[in-house]
This record gives sequence, C-alpha cells and structure tokens, in this order.
Amino acid sequence: MTSTHRAGLPADAREPGGPTPSGVEEHVLHSERLQIERKTFTLSMRENPRGRFLRITEDVAGRHDTIIVPAPGVKDLLRVLTEMAQRAEAVQTQEEKAASEETAPA
Repeated sequence: MTSTHRAGLPADAREPGGPTPSGVEEHVLHSERLQIERKTFTLSMRENPRGRFLRITEDVAGRHDTIIVPAPGVKDLLRVLTEMAQRAEAVQTQEEKAASEETAPA
C-alpha cells in the first residue's frame, strides 16, 4: 500500500517549517508512506540549511528507526535497491520453478 498524504505523520513531518528535536529547522518537500506487512515506512524528501536529504523512517509497533541519505546519494541508493529487487525476483522465480518441477508428475 502506498499513500501520499501527510496526515498521521510525526509532528515534525507535518509542519513544513517546524524545528526537529535537534533544533534544526527542516522543510518537507515531499512525503510518501508505504505499508509493507507489519511495517510502515515513511520516506520524506526534506531540506534544511545544510541541504536536501531523504529521511527514511521505519515504524514497527510504535518503535521508530531512521536513516538519512543526502540528496546526491539518492540515485545510487535507487540503483542498488533496483538491483536487489531484480535479484530477489530472479531468486523467487527460480524457487517457484524448482517447486513446480518437484510437484509435477514424472
């Protein structure tokens, strides 16, 4: 599930000009939320006086973990994620093929 609304995000994500817990003012440029199984991922492109960055926050049962990717690294991150997704898909296809061969009558 993918959504592009800001309702329900943490206060610092909803308020484009709000200061963060570190005291640095950040502006949310765009935010997306993904629900994958029991995890919710919020990806926010933000900007502060030091530059633009992607903040990825994972929420599992109220526990939050966050990573920050500087904007110049987002293309490399996307490239690596795309490669991993393709490899995962290839492995899944191989596993499905092997499973169908095992259950096929001889």
